[in-house]
Amino acid sequence: MSERVWWRDGVLYQVYPRSFADSDGDGIGDLQGVIDRLDHLAWLGVDGIWLNPTFPSPNADWGFDVADYRDVDPPLGSLETLDALIAAAGERDIRVLLDLVPNHTSDEHPWFVEARGARDAPHRDWYVWRDPAPDGGPPNNWKSIFGGSAWELDEPTGQYYLHLFHAKQPDLDWWNDAVRAEFEDILGWWYDRGIAGFRIDVAHGIVKDRELRDNPEAREDDARIHRWMGQRPEFSMMRPEVHDVFRRWREISSARDPERVLVGETVVHDVETLATFYGSGVDELHLAFNFVFVHAEFSAATLAPVVAKTEELLPEQAWPVWTLGNHDVTRFPTRWADGDERRVRLALMLLLTLRGTPVLYYGDEIGMTEAEIPEDRVVDPVGLLRDPTRAGRDGARTPMPWTGEPDAGFTAAGVEPWLPFGDLRVNVADQRADPGSVLHLVRDLIGMRRIVPDLATGAYAPLSAPEGAWAFRRGERIAVALNLSDAEVTVPGMRGRIEIATDRGRNGEAAEGGVALGPWEGVVLVT
Repeated sequence: MSERVWWRDGVLYQVYPRSFADSDGDGIGDLQGVIDRLDHLAWLGVDGIWLNPTFPSPNADWGFDVADYRDVDPPLGSLETLDALIAAAGERDIRVLLDLVPNHTSDEHPWFVEARGARDAPHRDWYVWRDPAPDGGPPNNWKSIFGGSAWELDEPTGQYYLHLFHAKQPDLDWWNDAVRAEFEDILGWWYDRGIAGFRIDVAHGIVKDRELRDNPEAREDDARIHRWMGQRPEFSMMRPEVHDVFRRWREISSARDPERVLVGETVVHDVETLATFYGSGVDELHLAFNFVFVHAEFSAATLAPVVAKTEELLPEQAWPVWTLGNHDVTRFPTRWADGDERRVRLALMLLLTLRGTPVLYYGDEIGMTEAEIPEDRVVDPVGLLRDPTRAGRDGARTPMPWTGEPDAGFTAAGVEPWLPFGDLRVNVADQRADPGSVLHLVRDLIGMRRIVPDLATGAYAPLSAPEGAWAFRRGERIAVALNLSDAEVTVPGMRGRIEIATDRGRNGEAAEGGVALGPWEGVVLVT
C-alpha cells in the first residue's frame, strides 16, 4: 500500500447542497455556494466531496425523486455550474462524487409519464407494474418505507405500480436489460464530465424478487424500521442478483479510470451481509457504508465488536468506510453525544483513526447538533407522516452555520432559509479562530493521516483496555486509546508521545507503560 489511493487514504465529505451555502440569496444552498466554500474544505484537508442529489426533481423527497439523470436542478445551478465546481475542486485536489438514485425515478420523469399512458407504452416495462390481486387490492404485502402499501393503483390502466418509498417515486424494474443499459450510459456520461464516482442510493434494494413473493413478518430482534413496517424486506430488497449490477458497474468504472469509485448506501443490519457487497474485494463496490456501526450505541462494548467483525469478514483487498451519520440519521452530536463536546471530540477521533475511509457529513467538523424544526417548517416526507415513533430528517439537514450572525453566513441578510437554522453558537468562524476547537481537532487529525502512513493504511489491531475503554494499534507506529465511559481509566501498555489528544492541553505528553484517561477522553500516540 505504498502508492497513495485518494479514496482509500483520504477523507470524504458529504455536502447537502441545499443547506451548504446560498450564493444568490434565495434561501436555498446551491452549487455556486459549494464553489465559494471550497477553500474551507481544502483547508480542512478533504480529498473528495459527495454531493447529495443534484438532478432536476419535483422534490417530493428532496432530490431523491429524479426527473432527469443528465442535468442539474435549476435552484441548484446548471450543468455549467457543476462543470465549474468539478474544475474548481480539481484545482484544490478535491474530487467530486454525485449521488445516483437507481432504485426509482420521479413520477414526473419522462419515462414514467410515458409509461403510465398505456399498458403497451414504450417505457412501461421499465417500471414494476402488476395486475391487482383477486380481491382488487395490491399484488402482494410489500410495505413502503414511507408508510402504507408499496403499491399505487393507476386507475386509467388498471394496474398497480411499485414504490418502496414515496408514491411519487415509482421503482424501476432492474430485471429489464434496457434499464441496466441506460444506467451504464448514465455512468459513462458523467464520467466523461469529470465526475470521480458515485454514492449509490438504496444500493441494497434496487433488484426485487422476480416472483414478487410476500415479505415475512418482522421479528422482535429485527431492525426498528422493519418492526415499524411489520415485515422484513426479504423479497422487496436484498436480492442476490443486485451483485451482478455492481460487478458490471465496477468493470465500467475501472475501464474508464482505475481511480473512479463506487460507494454504496448498503443499509443492512449485519456485517456478514455488508461484506458481500465487496464481492471478491476488487470486483463490486469500492466502499460499502457500515450502518451496523452507525446505528450502534456509542460505547466500546457495542462499537469495537462491529469493527472487529468488519476486519474479520471483509475480503482481503476490500477497504472499510466509516461515518458517524448522514442526511437520513439524527446528527451524531445529538444521537451519540447528547451535546457533550467531550463525546463529540471522542467520536471524531474514533472516526479519523480507524482503518478505512472516513466520511464527514457537513457540519460534523464543528460538532453541529440536530436542530429543532417547528411543525410549520417540516418538509421531509417522513416528518410529514406525523408519526411519533419515527423521527423526521429535517433536523439533520439544516443550513451550515458559517458564522454566528443571524443569516449564519449561509444566505443574504433577512432571507429565510429553506429550513430553519440550528444553534448558531456552534459555527465555523468562531471555531476557525480557536486553535482548541473541535474544528481544529478534526483538521489536525486529517493532517496527521496525510503525513503518517500508518494512520491512513496501517493494519488495525485491538489492544487490551479496561471496561469502557477501547485501544488499538494502527500499523507499527500509532496507538489509539479512547475512554467511552464516565469513569477515569488507565489503559495499560501504552508507550510513546501523545501527538493529538481530545484535550489539546495533553499534546506532546509522554506515556510510559500506560496512559490515564478522564471520562470521554482520547489520545493518539506515536511510538
